[in-house]
Order: sequence, then C-alpha cells, then structure tokens
Amino acid sequence: MSTPDELGKRTHSIHLRFGAALRNLLPAQFASKEQTYFPGKAAARKKRVTVRDRVVHGIKRFLPDSVFVLLSHRKRVGRFPNLKNPATFNEIILDRCLHPDPLWSTLTDKLAVREYVKSKVGEKHLIPLLAAPEVFTQEVFDSLPASFVMKANHGCGFVKVVRDKSSVSFEQLNELADEWLSTNFYLASRERHYRSIKPRIYFEKLLLDRSGAVPADFKMNIFGRKQGDPIIYTGVVSDRFGSPRHDFYDAQWNRLDIVLGEYPCSTVPAPPLPNWDEVVRIATLLADGLGYVRVDLYAPDNEIFFGELTFTPGAGVSRFSPDHYDYEWGRLIKEMPPSQVASGTRETLPQALEQ
Repeated sequence: MSTPDELGKRTHSIHLRFGAALRNLLPAQFASKEQTYFPGKAAARKKRVTVRDRVVHGIKRFLPDSVFVLLSHRKRVGRFPNLKNPATFNEIILDRCLHPDPLWSTLTDKLAVREYVKSKVGEKHLIPLLAAPEVFTQEVFDSLPASFVMKANHGCGFVKVVRDKSSVSFEQLNELADEWLSTNFYLASRERHYRSIKPRIYFEKLLLDRSGAVPADFKMNIFGRKQGDPIIYTGVVSDRFGSPRHDFYDAQWNRLDIVLGEYPCSTVPAPPLPNWDEVVRIATLLADGLGYVRVDLYAPDNEIFFGELTFTPGAGVSRFSPDHYDYEWGRLIKEMPPSQVASGTRETLPQALEQ
C-alpha cells in the first residue's frame, strides 16, 4: 500500500502528465488567444483566463472526488494532504467533504436549518423570511418589500442584496436565480453533503445597522470547551459589500494574527460588542453536540441573528498564515471528546429535520 507521500508524488506526476497531454490536444492558437469570463458565483473572484484554462477547468469536473480534493489542496495550500491520517484542519475538512455525516445535508440547507435554530435558541434569532417560493414569478417579485436579500439554500456565495427594489427588475433577478438554481455546488469543491440539497430561492429581510450598513458577519469556529470555557476562533468579515476586511478574535475578543482567505485585515482591532457574551452563548448553544462546526451570526445594534452552519469551511483548501494555525486547529478538533463528536443532538432534533 502506498504511503501518503508516495500517493502525493504519484498524483502530482499524473497531474503534470495530464496537463501536458491536454495542452498537446488543444489547437495551437489557444496558446496565445485569450478570452475573459466572469464566474457568476462571486464578482470578487473575476479572473482573466485562457481558453485552455477553461477546458482544463471543465475536465476537472470529471475527476474522482479524492483526486480532485488532493489536487485542490496542493494548489491552494501548497502541499499534498494526508488523506489516510488527516492531522491539519484542512486535511480533516477534506475528510469531512468525502465522508460527511448525513445530518449535515439538513443543517447546511439554509431553509431546512431554520427549524433547528428555532428549536435551539428561538425564532427571534432567525432573519425574517419574506418568501420561499417553489417557483420565482413576477407575482412573488411584486409582493416583496422595497428592500430585501435574495439567496439560494444549497451552497455559499448565493447572495444578492437589494436596497432599492425600483433599481432592479424581475427579469434581472430571475436570470440570476436561474443561474444559481442550475449550479451544482457539490461539483465546485466536492463537499458531498451538498448533493442531496434541493436548490431553492428564498428572500429575507435586509439587515442593516443604525448607520445603514450591512452588519459584520461573525464566522465562529467552535472547538468545544476547555475547563468549561468555550474554545472559539471568530473571523469577523466587515464591510462585505464595500472594502471587506477579515479579522480573527478569540473567545475573549483578543485579536489574533491569523490571515485566512482573500480579504486583508483591518488596521486596528474593532471594539468588543456590548453583547459579545450573549453572542458566544447563542453560538455555543447552536453548536452543542455537533462536534466542530462554524456558526455564522450577525449582531447589529445589540440583536443577534443566525446566518448558517458550516461543517466544511473553505472545503479544506484554505491557506492559513501563519501556517501553524492549520495544525493547531486540526489538533483542537482531534482533541474534542469523542462523545461530543459522535452523539450530538440528533435524538433531540425536530422530527421534520430527520425526514
């Protein structure tokens, strides 16, 4: 049996030969001719790519999941992952992508999870739902208020903020909705628990703080407790639709030197929320019994609203800086009590979630 290192070297060699063979098959004029395309999922990721790159990207869709995640991790993180004995945070997340708990499909469905949130912390922490139609029609559009947010339930990045309904048309939103609904989110990163989620479009109230800004997104990575205190690393994404910043804080609101993702850090730390202790309490209640999970919350003007639960953040290909946090977070997951990871709250979930 091959060791993980041997497997990595072998796969890397196959990847190089595959790429070379593909380049030889493409017409020579593609080597210099470039086109521009814009992935619809995230405008912030607009890239200039060659036609050849598009073909390679298309062929990647047909790679086996294990090969796909291995190559993606090598490209994004900079090393081949150990899929046989995962130790780092990213390696553990890759293993979760390939071997998900069936419950995760329900809890990552942004519509179905609302029943879970209601049962754990109460309906007041749910963003008011305006509509969740089986089919988006002109009549649904006409019934929406002057401002709202359009989302899809089956993945990440499906968000359209509408501050002024008169500035958009039904046709524009319907085209975007069709694009989202036709997107197989599982294929983007091979997070297998997304495969069974039926895509739906839905509309929520637009959350704004007193200044009229979209509130910061608190992405709370929860690793259980140590001596009774929660172990939480919170990524705070502020000004998401302007000049985004991404900062990390521990459970006591001390800013950390973690850089993760594409957004830069703020120049100065943000002041702690006046209701930070309550934010932590709500997050830990939602995470209780689920093992490691990332709980996303919003906290505008002393209120607390639920965003989503994420069991495979970054799909296992997020580069940490400094790199030692990849190993530290992996250690924290492995040190979580087995009973906390294995048992969970499955038995206490509403029956609607199990169907």
